[in-house]
Amino acid sequence: MARALLVIDVQNDFTEGGALGVDGGAAVAEGITEYLRAHPDRYDVVIASRDWHHGDDDNGGHFATDGAPDYVTSWPRHCVGGTPGAEYHPALDTSLIDVHVRKGQGVPAYSIFEGTTDDGVAFPEELDRLGVTQVDVVGIATDYCVRASALDALDAGRAVTVLDDLVAAVNPVTGAEALVEVEDAGGAVHPAAG
Repeated sequence: MARALLVIDVQNDFTEGGALGVDGGAAVAEGITEYLRAHPDRYDVVIASRDWHHGDDDNGGHFATDGAPDYVTSWPRHCVGGTPGAEYHPALDTSLIDVHVRKGQGVPAYSIFEGTTDDGVAFPEELDRLGVTQVDVVGIATDYCVRASALDALDAGRAVTVLDDLVAAVNPVTGAEALVEVEDAGGAVHPAAG
């Protein structure tokens, strides 16, 4: 019965100045690092995801190639594997991360559950291997990938808490709605200090 922290998509392209920069993204990166340093024994494993898209295609329609993106199902090119935008934000101390997951390799992907580890293991299998029954979720963006990851964790039978002071939303309204959705699905939402 292990407890994991899921760090969702704290990448340069999702923080201020990136292709899909979210206000407060850099502060989330800093906050996660501070939180993990202050609580080194709170988690059995720390797992971080990154969007890791292919640069030579539209990634299953995820990238808008003709016309403007609709910001619902199609997006500007972002987090292309091997580019600075796909790398973790520098304020996130990657030495504190035990397992790295890549998602969206050629297809749209929002949830960490759609990814694979650097060793090629499907994320749900990795959770089972590690015996993870409880997850806390932090990262970017509350209303997209954090939401999808938390809901998939609940669907997979894990106890889920979103640490709402360590997330950043694209839109404050849809971010708040996402947190309510997680609670309605059986998850918890509270600050990291709570």
